[in-house]
Amino acid sequence: MFDNASLHIKPKDKIGLIGLNGKGKSTLLRLIDGEYLPDNGVISKSKKCTLGFLNQDLLSYQTEDSILTVAMEAFVEAVDVQKKMDAVLKQMEEDYKDSLVNKLTKLQERFEALDGYSNQAKAEEILEGIGFKTADLHRPLKEFSGGWRMRVMLAKLLLEKPSLLMLDEPTNHLDLPSIEWIESYLRSYEGAVIVVSHDREFLNNTIGKIVEVTGSQLIDYEGNYNFYLQEKALRSELQKNAFENQQQKIKQTEKFIERFKAKATKARQVQSRVKSLDRMDKVEDIVEDNSAINFKFKFQQKSGRFIISLNDISKSFGDLTILKNTTAAIERGDKIALIGANGKGKSTLLRIIAGTEPIEGEHEPGYNVITGFFAQHQLESLKVDNEILEELKQAGSNKTELELRQLLGCFLFSNDDVFKKIKVLSGGEKSRVALAKTLISEANFLMLDEPTNHLDFISENILIQALQQYEGSFVVVSHNRHFVNSVANKIWYIEDEQIKVYPGTYDEYEYWRSQQSDATSSSAKASESSKKAANLPAGKTGKEKAVKPRHNDEQEKQLKTLKQQLKKIEAEIEKQEAEKKRLEEDLTKPKVYNNPRTLTDTNKAYKTSEEALNNANQEWEKIAEQIDGMG
Repeated sequence: MFDNASLHIKPKDKIGLIGLNGKGKSTLLRLIDGEYLPDNGVISKSKKCTLGFLNQDLLSYQTEDSILTVAMEAFVEAVDVQKKMDAVLKQMEEDYKDSLVNKLTKLQERFEALDGYSNQAKAEEILEGIGFKTADLHRPLKEFSGGWRMRVMLAKLLLEKPSLLMLDEPTNHLDLPSIEWIESYLRSYEGAVIVVSHDREFLNNTIGKIVEVTGSQLIDYEGNYNFYLQEKALRSELQKNAFENQQQKIKQTEKFIERFKAKATKARQVQSRVKSLDRMDKVEDIVEDNSAINFKFKFQQKSGRFIISLNDISKSFGDLTILKNTTAAIERGDKIALIGANGKGKSTLLRIIAGTEPIEGEHEPGYNVITGFFAQHQLESLKVDNEILEELKQAGSNKTELELRQLLGCFLFSNDDVFKKIKVLSGGEKSRVALAKTLISEANFLMLDEPTNHLDFISENILIQALQQYEGSFVVVSHNRHFVNSVANKIWYIEDEQIKVYPGTYDEYEYWRSQQSDATSSSAKASESSKKAANLPAGKTGKEKAVKPRHNDEQEKQLKTLKQQLKKIEAEIEKQEAEKKRLEEDLTKPKVYNNPRTLTDTNKAYKTSEEALNNANQEWEKIAEQIDGMG
């Protein structure tokens, strides 16, 4: 795993530990924690240093205690003093004597010094910050799923405030609001933090230093993940040049040795060069880790225009209403990201779309729709005694062995790796196999539930490329913001028991939400100012009522005209998108790129189409804003 590797963690360091799966990230955390011992070298820490380690083993922890009680275990001494105070108070009910009063007074002083009276409030704040409802706080820990139990253990660690907080894939079990809350908390955390994560947005928002596990070494970069990408590219270029220069020098030296090794007059010079080669510190070549997908994902049948239509549907669990009289549709070409906090109904909606969840209302599947489904629990359906290649052969795609090996190569299974048994694979490797099975199923509609969990950056990038090339439609549930922004062209979320749709990327959605939030805040301030003005003695009676503006005939006419314009622009956008796609396909044809004049003309037409599409999209946004303003 490591060979003469070194790392120095300073107080208040915020470190992101990255690298390919299986390279030793979790092992390093366990070495620091003392669970593993190094074969050589020393791991030292200051006397006052305390460690807190969140790892996947904690998923199995269960107890009858409430989650609030478990989180409060962070305050070990305060909890112990509390128990002693309770015992003394019970004694005083029967025997009220001075010695017990004095003992209680000392215990109360110590409890106050430990800030014991505010500990419960702190625990409640953190538990609610990472997604628990107030009503959940007194429920037993064992009633919660593994992901929610992991959140409780995270809350306990945050309350302990260790000198070094070590987190192994903390965002795997958090929804977006909880991730954002943790980001804010870690930025102001007083101790040092080292976190293993494949969520680049999380690293960018919390980390000031990246440590990469590569080649049995620990390579550090002073900056967040984006800085690491730029700096690594620069270092890689320098290393590549140094490697090539050294290889050229080695070849020249070897030629000299080979040429003159038989000549006695050159013996000393030959021997000198042999020794110089032996003493030379070899520069390692760069191993490219930006794997590119070159596999064409095809399906036999093209679906109709609509994939699924949900008409006036409702869904409740007892008194809990998830959806009420809501309508939505998935059309061919939709790449939908279903986002939102846990408990809002994302998984329920995914099952409704799949047709496996009973509902009130109409679920109407489209024509020629073939569905493929991926979720983490499907890893358990892999046949553990199968080899990887055999597992894909049994998926029923009718692809040749060469095609399957090509696909597995895209998913980082090359050469003899394809003959590995499923049972020896890591969680991330099993995810890649299950994803590959889903993608070769020839489904023209995919449903993906948290597909990036346990994937490293390279595997995530492969999945992004695959979905960008995929010509079908899909719905993906994910809390990985970079992933969602890279693959989705529509955002779905559940709000006020309705399915809400934003027609754009995640970045555009976030900007729109921030604008909405600012508008709401301004409206609230204006409302507050109006209330204050109503109380001023300036001849106002206080009985004036706000009159809701109504559209006059001219406004109604203008609104109708704008809607007609919007419809025309939507048709133009659809036309330009089809033209752009056609030209993109032309640019990949040999008869085009092998003919300079045809290539130039096609490129020119592509740029014209792209510009027309951009202009149409801008015009659509402009008119849509006008319509919204008149609503």
